[in-house]
Amino acid sequence: MARYLDVHPVDPQPRAIAQTVAALRDGGLIAYPTDSGYALGALMGNQEAKDRIRDIRRLDDKHHYTLVCRDFAQLGQLVHVDNAVFRAVKAATPGSYTFILPATHEVPRRLLHPKKRTVGVRIPDHPVVRALLAELGEPLLSSTLILPGESEPLTDGWDVKERLDHVVDVVIDSGECGTEPTTVVDLSGGEADVVRVGAGDPSRFE
Repeated sequence: MARYLDVHPVDPQPRAIAQTVAALRDGGLIAYPTDSGYALGALMGNQEAKDRIRDIRRLDDKHHYTLVCRDFAQLGQLVHVDNAVFRAVKAATPGSYTFILPATHEVPRRLLHPKKRTVGVRIPDHPVVRALLAELGEPLLSSTLILPGESEPLTDGWDVKERLDHVVDVVIDSGECGTEPTTVVDLSGGEADVVRVGAGDPSRFE
């Protein structure tokens, strides 16, 4: 059964954040709230957890996993950004956007798109996620929690607990969270290509 943690949405309890990070470091898979619905999260190097995410969501090999970053400095270690991309991404973060960019050697090859060598990155605007990332000290391998056959991410912590009780290790509930997935923008080809329209305003990239 998953551990259920009731966490304050604005001032997350350090004990709950520490318990979650301990579970991550122990190889765990967590379900956590973001500004764009719930997401599944694990350590970047945790292959088993990546496989669990794939099985829960029934993803294929072409799925872009997301590396959730604390700040722009951390993001810049994971992907290549030229000046134009830097300005565009900087202006839209933190926020409900995922950017697909060419990965650096810091990213394990198994997380990259098999042909393009790209990866998704984002900086969420959510106090619980910021607290998690600050305590963790590294990016979080993540995927929006959209279950097979559904088009919207799960948004209620207790619903997540009931539906995924035996396939995740920790569920964080901090009340209401975002109800739409991120807007996905592919910047790997030099020009912005809006792959998915979600919570982030796509007009700045069209």
